[in-house]
Amino acid sequence: MRPETSFTGPELCARPARDIVAELRKGHLDPADLVTASATRIEQVELTVNATVTTCFTRARDSLADLPDHAGRNARLAGWLAGLPIGIKDLSNVSGVRSTFATLGLKDHVPAASDPMVERLESRGGIVMGKTNTPEFGAGGNSTNLVFGSTRNPWDTRLNAGGSSGGAAVSLATGEVWLSQGSDLMGSLRTPAAHCGIVGLRPSPGSAGGGPSNTIYNGEALSGPMARDIRDTALFLDAMTGWDPRMPLSRRQPETSYQSAVEQAPRPPRIAFSEDQNGFSPVDQDIRAAIRITMETAARAGAEVTETCPDLPYLNETFLTLRGMHYASTTARQPENIRKHYDKTLSANIAYGLAMTTEDIFAAPSRRSQLYEIMRLFLQDHDVLALPTVGTSPGPVEEMYPTVVDGQELPTYEHWLRFSFLSVVTLLPALAMPIGFTETGLPLSLQLIGPPRGEATLLQAAFFIEQALNLPATPIDPIRRH
Repeated sequence: MRPETSFTGPELCARPARDIVAELRKGHLDPADLVTASATRIEQVELTVNATVTTCFTRARDSLADLPDHAGRNARLAGWLAGLPIGIKDLSNVSGVRSTFATLGLKDHVPAASDPMVERLESRGGIVMGKTNTPEFGAGGNSTNLVFGSTRNPWDTRLNAGGSSGGAAVSLATGEVWLSQGSDLMGSLRTPAAHCGIVGLRPSPGSAGGGPSNTIYNGEALSGPMARDIRDTALFLDAMTGWDPRMPLSRRQPETSYQSAVEQAPRPPRIAFSEDQNGFSPVDQDIRAAIRITMETAARAGAEVTETCPDLPYLNETFLTLRGMHYASTTARQPENIRKHYDKTLSANIAYGLAMTTEDIFAAPSRRSQLYEIMRLFLQDHDVLALPTVGTSPGPVEEMYPTVVDGQELPTYEHWLRFSFLSVVTLLPALAMPIGFTETGLPLSLQLIGPPRGEATLLQAAFFIEQALNLPATPIDPIRRH
């Protein structure tokens, strides 16, 4: 059962982003009032959860003066945010704001220019309120670092919020902002979404820009939208989508906006599901039960539901190789004055990448192609594949990763996050969404993987399930348990 809580922050913060934006577009709300409401809410909860670790309220208020110019260019876009406060993960530069990448070597770094995705969101009416917490350079499943400390789960502040977009997820769950940008390499926005009871979408490459600034062709580490429900997620994806030559993987906006697509599903979805991806990783019994109940609920609502999952050879090896290449080509190449501060998790990831053999590297593309073809054919008969987002509920905030799931020991933290691998290797869009609560009141989550370039299909299926479940999506006050 969901625990009984009362929302005590500014009333505006509890409303859906899409409703706020609609009122802003009509001139019925003043963006300055929203900035004040967001700042007030951040101040109310930050000492408890440590999610928005660097704030920029003065910059946010000053940026309101740019809204008329932005509106003149972009107000007709489906993703026009019209003055809505948002959060940016501390792996993206925001001009004039401390942007640390959660590493001691950059703890005082204040960039003069924003990353292209941040510029896009601001040009489309997003008002940046601050930077959200992450592990060092995003390497880890617990959003803790030596610069800012640990982000705590709002459903039980003794627990962790997941990583690496843990601060973003908590900022949404507590109502600090209406939308928050995340990024994903190994479930980095999906795991925190699961742990905090919100939605996180890892898009196809190009649907929300491309790779990090120093590897702009990287299709594995991608930005994506995080929100409190599916329609708000579609709104944020519309705001992120579009061509920019500085992001060479980026694509033009679709003819039908993602918000419109959500409302225009041609039929109930065809859902394939597996409780454990053919035994790929252990799953706690309460998560298995929640997935099965969710599938039964979707079927009663009219979805075509089939328990099936294709065989996926060499998925583990292929993902770990791609991930190793990412760290060997990004964080391993930072200057020595930054590298010397790296913690053991990031250092281990880099060491794995640098130790890979040429056979590992050269085998990955053909194995990846095989896995993509398997999924492409499988998703001709199914709209989405439903899997666990993670196999267990959040653990203590001091714990870097769970070592036992459903009685099975996990040798590394990668094993805990194995359900994130498939979408990254095949570059298929994936989404984590709430499906209920454990007996102790912690969120439960479902992952959906969509077809190639199939964000619209993915969102349609997720919206169908969300409507069938009819769960609340309002923010909560942090819950302190003893």
